[in-house]
Amino acid sequence: MSTAKSKEQFKILSDNRQVRHNFELLDFWEAGLALTGTEVKSARTGKIQLQDAYAEIDKGEAWLANAHFSPYSHGNRSNHESMRRRKLLLHRQEIEKLWVRTRDRGLTIVPTKIYLKNGLVKCEIALARGRKHHDKREAERKREQESEARAAVNRRR
Repeated sequence: MSTAKSKEQFKILSDNRQVRHNFELLDFWEAGLALTGTEVKSARTGKIQLQDAYAEIDKGEAWLANAHFSPYSHGNRSNHESMRRRKLLLHRQEIEKLWVRTRDRGLTIVPTKIYLKNGLVKCEIALARGRKHHDKREAERKREQESEARAAVNRRR
């Protein structure tokens, strides 16, 4: 019988890939989510959409807004609201740091993914700066050039 701790297990429930295209991601944080029972069951089935979701700081608390958790299929009349604001569980210092940076520098907080970590639902949030249309094209061009260079190196081997 092994006494060593098992490695942390991750299962990605929802990934917001579009955010990497629309924003320049600067810093990342891991936050817990305060969910009801049917929200957890719905999340475990992967029925979450983060496409238009964002996080905000309100009265010293962090909130996840516009995240869509589909109603649980076997839920009863006490099933959850799909678009309600959900509390992000962060330390006070982290909330303060996010609030200052969003207020002073005009940055926004966006969720990048929601995942299970050791049985708990976690949300990875990022401090982000919005990209203009020409910045998006430049990033796409740069990504294609790197991909072509990698392909050329692999062909030479």
